[in-house]
Amino acid sequence: MTDAPETATPARRRRSDARRSIDAILAAARTLLGERPDASMEELANAAGVTRQTVYAHFPSRDALIGALIESAGAETVEAVDAAHLDTVPPVTALRRYLDIGWQLIRRYPYLLAPALARTPPGNEATHLAGTAQLERLVRRGQRTGDFDPALPAGWLAVAVIGLGVTAADQVAAGHLTADEAFTVFSTSALRLCGAASEPSASSG
Repeated sequence: MTDAPETATPARRRRSDARRSIDAILAAARTLLGERPDASMEELANAAGVTRQTVYAHFPSRDALIGALIESAGAETVEAVDAAHLDTVPPVTALRRYLDIGWQLIRRYPYLLAPALARTPPGNEATHLAGTAQLERLVRRGQRTGDFDPALPAGWLAVAVIGLGVTAADQVAAGHLTADEAFTVFSTSALRLCGAASEPSASSG
């Protein structure tokens, strides 16, 4: 047991070095894939300042790297929604803020607009489901307060709204709409889909 401190220091150093490499790879991938979604693993390694072998040591495939990027972006959005305390504002306002938080993510990480990258990879469903659950709770609350139409299941509406967001992103990626135009269409469509009242009801909250 007396040699534990001596062996612990190199182990911690290796973990620290690995973390720095991973962070550098992810940061480079966010930038490079936003510019060129077809960038190779070697190009990503060069941008990160590491060898291709180092990239593959942490991400055994391109899909694994993209999955890590999407997982990170999704987790960031879930945390941002939690931090916004949307349950403290009227449901219509909360839905608008939820949509804005998600769209700001796309603005920060344009690689999410690439059709080949913007789908939930296998193994990354947990974060996606967490975001959908947040939206479903918001919609259900709005249905209870009378701000949203209760005729359709809240779970279906949540999935449909997220589908509208994917469609809006696809339109931007295809050059049919600007990001601002797409968000306007997306948010208007989502509010209408949920049957949002024009003004929050007095009982909302």
